[in-house]
Amino acid sequence: MDTSEARNRKVVSVEKFDLEIPETAHQISSDSWFQVAFVLTTGINSAYVLGYSGTVMVPLGWIGGVVGLLLATGISLYANSLIAKLHEFGGKRHIRYRDLAGFIYGKKMYRVTWGLQYVNLFMINCGYIILAGSALKAVYVLFRDDSVMKLPHFIAIAGVVCAIFAIGIPHLSALGIWLGVSTILSLIYIVVAIVLSAKDGVNKPSRDYNIQGSSIDKIFTITGAAANLVFAFNTGMLPEIQATVKQPVVKNMMKALYFQFTAGVLPMYTVTFIGYWAYGSSTSTYLLNSVTGPLWVKALANISAFLQSVISLHIFASPTYEFMDTKYGIKGSPLALKNLLFRTVARGSYIAVSTLLSALLPFLGDFMSLTGAISTFPLTFILANHMYVVAMNDKLSHVQKLWHWLNVCFFGLMSLAAAIAAVRLIAVDSKNFHVFADV
Repeated sequence: MDTSEARNRKVVSVEKFDLEIPETAHQISSDSWFQVAFVLTTGINSAYVLGYSGTVMVPLGWIGGVVGLLLATGISLYANSLIAKLHEFGGKRHIRYRDLAGFIYGKKMYRVTWGLQYVNLFMINCGYIILAGSALKAVYVLFRDDSVMKLPHFIAIAGVVCAIFAIGIPHLSALGIWLGVSTILSLIYIVVAIVLSAKDGVNKPSRDYNIQGSSIDKIFTITGAAANLVFAFNTGMLPEIQATVKQPVVKNMMKALYFQFTAGVLPMYTVTFIGYWAYGSSTSTYLLNSVTGPLWVKALANISAFLQSVISLHIFASPTYEFMDTKYGIKGSPLALKNLLFRTVARGSYIAVSTLLSALLPFLGDFMSLTGAISTFPLTFILANHMYVVAMNDKLSHVQKLWHWLNVCFFGLMSLAAAIAAVRLIAVDSKNFHVFADV
């Protein structure tokens, strides 16, 4: 165990706020910046990219969608860099988002941040389970469209597979080769979606790119799409990912972020723009439902999307797993019977609840909008700018302080508006569809 790791495994007491930061049962300071970059890129090019043509471009149109995605890329890189630069603020390494907030603000914000982050990651994981179930259903429909099995059944199957994977992989750094597998799976469904969409677009004589709905509907859908934009680029768990990177942690994390927001976003841009170009306002919220082509090719793409969703869910569930493992003192070999049984019960229960909610309300676009509104905006933009002002107060000019406060106010208003829009979307969909809907 190196000095940095040993230091971070100790209990750190912040006397100023009477706040005790627990040690971690997971591995830290062990990954290269390139492996961390692949973790970030896995998140940004997860199977969620198959939904952005329908959930971002359709409600925003060409100008709003393209400009919005480019702006969201730059703003997200900036906000994430602020958080990354605070990782060793005050001479301590803050390996959890709530640890950083607690160190800067105190015990109350420690709890509020953990609550926001937990909701954020829980809803992202519900979305992954919906995605995985939708991909399985798409494969089933290709070969046997008899409506015997419906989406909730496939969501349940996806939940079981996610639970098995969660039990087998003890912590984030243990993903190792699975990140390479995830990259291959992502390339499969992205390339298939691009090629088949391009073929359909060439053969389709015309399509409608107008934003659909009444003026009121457009306002709400555009606002909800803004939340989808920030959802696309942000994890809400940057300190937890940064905790795995080797020293120097800030420099290496910035390398990983630059990779994520340059090379890492290109596949997502390509599939999003080509998908919308091919199908216009009729683009499905799951692009592989819109494409036409050989059955085996579509089946391969959907199976890849399913498997990649399982891996991605594990990344976003890792802070919750770390919390449970640390709280209950899980140490020693991951293969020890006691540890296996604990992961089976604890992680299995977490996935079971996530799966139940996913099957109950399987509205993927709505999940993305609500997650972006109530947790991604506050965690990534509001809190990041405010923490930076508080932490670096003496080192910032008046103009810099004003800039950060403008960001806090603007994204606060955006978060409120997007939350209202997302709740309205869920209310409308709940009227149109019953619970456990086969959408």
